[in-house]
Amino acid sequence: MTAPASALPSPPHRHGADLATTRRIASRLRLMIRGNPEPTPTQWARLGAALWRGDPLADDVAHWLQQVGMAVGRPMLERAIEHGLDAAPDAPPALCRFIQAVEQTPDWVDPAQLARGARFIQSTGQHGMLVLRDAGLMAGYQASAINKTLVMTGSLQRGAQRRLAETSSWWMDCTTDGGMGRHSAGFKTTLRVRAMHALVRQNLLRRPDWDSAAHGLPINQVDMQATYLGFSAVHLIALRITGVVVSRADGLAMMHLWRYIGWLMGVEEDLLSETEMQGRISLYQNVISQAPPDESSAALGRALMDEPLNRHYPWGGALRGRFNRARHLSMLRLFVGREGMQHLGLPPALPWHPVLTTLPRLLWTGLHHLVPGGQARLVREGRANQVRYMPIVFGKHPPVVAQHVAP
Repeated sequence: MTAPASALPSPPHRHGADLATTRRIASRLRLMIRGNPEPTPTQWARLGAALWRGDPLADDVAHWLQQVGMAVGRPMLERAIEHGLDAAPDAPPALCRFIQAVEQTPDWVDPAQLARGARFIQSTGQHGMLVLRDAGLMAGYQASAINKTLVMTGSLQRGAQRRLAETSSWWMDCTTDGGMGRHSAGFKTTLRVRAMHALVRQNLLRRPDWDSAAHGLPINQVDMQATYLGFSAVHLIALRITGVVVSRADGLAMMHLWRYIGWLMGVEEDLLSETEMQGRISLYQNVISQAPPDESSAALGRALMDEPLNRHYPWGGALRGRFNRARHLSMLRLFVGREGMQHLGLPPALPWHPVLTTLPRLLWTGLHHLVPGGQARLVREGRANQVRYMPIVFGKHPPVVAQHVAP
């Protein structure tokens, strides 16, 4: 039974702190939703209460790691993630519960849908990576409360390029063929990231400068949902409006894949979406609940703006860096509008790149849906382009994504 709204705890101050601003941010999304997406009073109260919830299974693992010390606990955690509990016979109850839970695949998971979702993402090629960066990551910096964790853990100082490389590497692992199988890289890296999030959550809660009354828990369920929706509903919207033909079946499969990844990451099932429209409604309600942009939005936005200048181009680095910087700003202008660019501390830009490329892309991807073998070709060439582009993002040495979780 779900508690009535009156029985839920009072939400942190950030919850719906500036509805006028967040409704403007969500206004374009509102046009893409059938019916009324406004949350009912009960839904609104439950969303506010979710700001107080973390990830109990992973949090228990984090508490254990802090009790026994990373030198003792980390190798056991790694063995359990890599090989299961048989490789960690002395695992404590917290670690046993965590591993047993993630190995119990929900009944709703359909392997064929996971495979189709991954193949569709592969078919989007480098363009899919470009719009995910801009619509999912950069536009998301407008939600200032989510930024607090990045700022307080020093992620801003470590650099946008490193964050982008690590996220891209995890995304590639998750979207490879069979990547979410129990012993595949996507599955295991997701568990490492989940454990790392729990450690960050516990460490920030102990800091005197973390304001729980204002922000709730660090990396709470609302913010985890926002991140998950960035990779699913937001990405699909960005692909569609930039000319990628997305069939209903492919869209449903992609939502299914990220529903499972979100579940494995620790997002509560009630906050996950089956369909694109459900995802858009959840996204709208999440966006209007978020704290408005602040100085952290501009700091993170400007840092990511210059990230293309530091990529590892094999030739023409200076010219290609400036072109890609301009291309990303142009694409972002389409996604967030003039006010969004100001929120992110970015210079004015015109959406010249989507204007020039959307129609050709629509014709290209549409044609491949019609001719025999066309979709298979999109998958084959699209993934090859993604693989070739990864060394440009991270250089000669791939980033190690949470390989060794640390406080």
